[in-house]
Amino acid sequence: MKLAKRLILTTTALVTAAVGTFVGATAGQAAPTPQPDRIGVDVPAVLKVPEGNKLTGVFSAEGVQTYTCTDGAWKLLEPAATLWAKKDKSRRAVALHSRGPVWVSTVDGSAVNAAAAATSPKEGTIPELLLKSTATRGTGVFADVSYLQRLNTSGGVAPTTACTGTDQISVPYAATYTIYKPAA
Repeated sequence: MKLAKRLILTTTALVTAAVGTFVGATAGQAAPTPQPDRIGVDVPAVLKVPEGNKLTGVFSAEGVQTYTCTDGAWKLLEPAATLWAKKDKSRRAVALHSRGPVWVSTVDGSAVNAAAAATSPKEGTIPELLLKSTATRGTGVFADVSYLQRLNTSGGVAPTTACTGTDQISVPYAATYTIYKPAA
């Protein structure tokens, strides 16, 4: 019951943040542009971004990893997370992350799709990732993104118990996402 209540509260917060940001953006209010920042976490060598790319944004994120029952085992269905500029104490949503995986700016509509290029397992949490862009759209935060990193992960691990039928479960997680664009 506690997990179900937490999931409902998390989902409600995600929707509220997204709607509030959309309403603010449509009313002509611009969100602060993410600025390059020190990441503040150790990055495993396998997740280093190749030379020729520059850090253009650091975002904190909270959301859920949703799993579905497939052949008696939990398989990842999709993530759902809200991102905000790491230094923004108000945690104003500036992007949503969902199935694809895709990240969409709630401020300027730009988006990036990406695929995992490298993974670094972490005990008790979802792995950290290096993601390579497969497509971008728009002229904002996510325009021309070359790489993303999912770092400093906590939570989000699939249950280890068996499942039946078409059961689904959402597990809360948090992470730091960094975005890179080609230098010069």
